[in-house]
Parts: sequence; structure tokens; C-alpha cells
Amino acid sequence: MTFFEIVMLAIIQGITEFLPISSSAHLILPEALLGWDSQGLAFDVAVHVGSLFAVIIYFRADIIAMTLDWFKFGFTRTQTNNSKLAWFVVLATLPAILIGFAFKSFIEVYARSGTVIAATTIVFGLLLWYADRTAKLNRVVVQMTWRHSLLIGLSQAIALIPGTSRSGITMTTGLLLGYDRESSARFSFLLSIPVILGAGLLATLDLINAPAAVDWSAMAYGVLFSFVSAYLCITLFLTWINRIGMLPFVIYRLLLGAVLIYFIYM
Repeated sequence: MTFFEIVMLAIIQGITEFLPISSSAHLILPEALLGWDSQGLAFDVAVHVGSLFAVIIYFRADIIAMTLDWFKFGFTRTQTNNSKLAWFVVLATLPAILIGFAFKSFIEVYARSGTVIAATTIVFGLLLWYADRTAKLNRVVVQMTWRHSLLIGLSQAIALIPGTSRSGITMTTGLLLGYDRESSARFSFLLSIPVILGAGLLATLDLINAPAAVDWSAMAYGVLFSFVSAYLCITLFLTWINRIGMLPFVIYRLLLGAVLIYFIYM
């Protein structure tokens, strides 16, 4: 990859990892529109690491409080909002792990086509619009329950189908359950930490077993630019989401889906 391609793909990955607009849909666009080569396994690991650093650093205070209270609960059985939130993140992560291992091969064979990505980009974009339009927005993240966290976790497993958008479907479910936009987004971002970590570890294991040489400079730039773009994305999204709502992202998804269909069938 050229330096320009490295920068652009890292920025695309960093932004689309957290916005409800589907990272997989965007990563096929450079290939379709510009004829770029696939980013490769090593670079995929790098941009995941950058995105992971961004979300951990942004939520560092929440993560420290959740971790400390979670361990404190193990010794004292004293439950706090932070320890409950930590348990909810764990619970909501399990469906994606179990379903991912069960259907990984099936998804890789049958669900990675451009047609599937275009369809899911549009369909789940419309579902996001419906959720945002009808949402009661009267719950905050500290009111999370076991049932709600499990439902959000089950919806996250749907995002194993490319084009769905992990952040998009989890925010959609949060809105449908009555949580306000910021709370839906915050829980989605916290939930991304074990998911990105797991995906990065699996990709790293594949990379270790791969015979190809690693371009370390490309990986370093991938980490840097995905980190910066992801951190800015999280900051701006949480600042603006209660004011702008989800409609701009819905419109964008519909346009993106139409563009994908055009290049697939024309």
C-alpha cells in the first residue's frame, strides 16, 4: 500500500468502527471505486489496535471504576452501579463469542458478498431510523438490567453479518429498549472493548501463522491514524448525538447502500 492508502484506510477503520454506518461496507469501497488492494491481515491487526487504544483511553475512568468495583464485589459482595455495568458488559459479550464460533465458517462463505453488505447496510439503517424515531429515551446506562444487556448482546451477534454495523445494531437495540442516545452509545462503545480485543487477538494468531513478511512501518502508521480518528470520532459523537439524532447516519447508510448496489450490478 502507498502511504496515502495506509492513512485513508486507517482513518476509515477508526471512524467506522464506532459510528453506526458499517465498517465492512466502507472497506470494500476503496477496492470497488479505486482498485486498491485488500489491506491485508497485518494492517487489519494494526488498525484494530489503534481503535482499541482510543476507546480504552477515552473511557479510562469508567474502565478503572468498573474493574475496581468488580473485584471488590468478588471479595465483599457489595454491588455498585460500576460493578453491575462490568457484569453487563461481560454478559452482553457472550452471545457474539458463542454465535461467532458456531457460525464463523458459514458467515465467511455465504455472508461476505457485496450484495449482502449492501442489503444489510440499507435494512439496518432503516431499523436505526425507526428505533430513533419511536424511542422513549427515558432510561440511562445506570438503569441497565440483565435482560436488556443480554438483548443488546444478542443483537451484537447479528453484526457478525457484514454491513450490519456492530455499533449501529447495539445502539438500535438500546434505543428500542428506551435508553437515551448517549447511554445507548456509551454502552455500545464499552461493549466494543472485549469485541475489538478478541478480534485483534484472533487476527494476531492468524498473522503469526502466516508466512508473509510484515511491513512494520505500515502497521505503525495504521495504529497511529486509526487511534486519532477513532478517538476524535468517539468524542464528537458523544458530544453531538443528543442534538443531531441518528437521522444523518440513516441517510448516509441509505446512500452508501445505493452506491454499493450500483457498483455491484452496473
